[in-house]
Amino acid sequence: MNAKAPPWLGRLGTSALIGGQAVTAIARGRINWIDLIDQLMEAGPGSFLIVLITSLAAGTVFNIQVAAELTRQGADSTVGGLLAVGLAREIAPLLTATLLTGKVATAYAAQLGTMKVTEQIDAITMLRTDPVEYLVVPRVVAMVLMAPVQCLMFFIVALWSGQVSSTLLYQIPPTVFWTSVRTWVLPDDLPSMLIKAVVFGLQIAVLACGWGLTTRGGPKEVGTSTTGAVVMILVTVSLVDVVLTQLLFG
Repeated sequence: MNAKAPPWLGRLGTSALIGGQAVTAIARGRINWIDLIDQLMEAGPGSFLIVLITSLAAGTVFNIQVAAELTRQGADSTVGGLLAVGLAREIAPLLTATLLTGKVATAYAAQLGTMKVTEQIDAITMLRTDPVEYLVVPRVVAMVLMAPVQCLMFFIVALWSGQVSSTLLYQIPPTVFWTSVRTWVLPDDLPSMLIKAVVFGLQIAVLACGWGLTTRGGPKEVGTSTTGAVVMILVTVSLVDVVLTQLLFG
């Protein structure tokens, strides 16, 4: 009796092929510019608020946890540096990817899943239009462009909220905080953070679109497919994060 491969493995393989097709189409300049504007708005300004609120909270919470202990130890001059390094190397790219998965990937998977089960994808194919070029490419481009922008905004806002909270709650002077940031942050920390964001953005778009296009059955399956996409994205982003952290900061 042959062991049957789990369905998610097949969908992961199909998503990888779809991602390869999308990257090839982008390299050839075959981009649906009209849809790209809409997708840039969805992945950019449409998601700014949730990233802004979370980054404000993240910077403040980190400081409440860390600054209190460091102040007691007489090491309050290291608070800014610790926060900046933690944000650049791990917190900002990973939390931004998680937020974009919840906000944007769900939309991608649900939209394409609905189009698949209502046979709109078949209609696009019959019109001699490549569904990957028409639907996937704009979403991949939008996420690859906007994920680092969102990540950088998360980093700046969280750092600022950390400085404000450390000054208000623990009387750490702003000059001490920012001097610590400049001392601790290495020149390649921010480029490495943005590289992580770009890779995560590509992953999110490819897997969300892949799961959407491989939806089978009726409308009820769209919800299941969307949930499956989110779970797979979060798992793979976490695994890739380990590899990237070792390569970039190891």
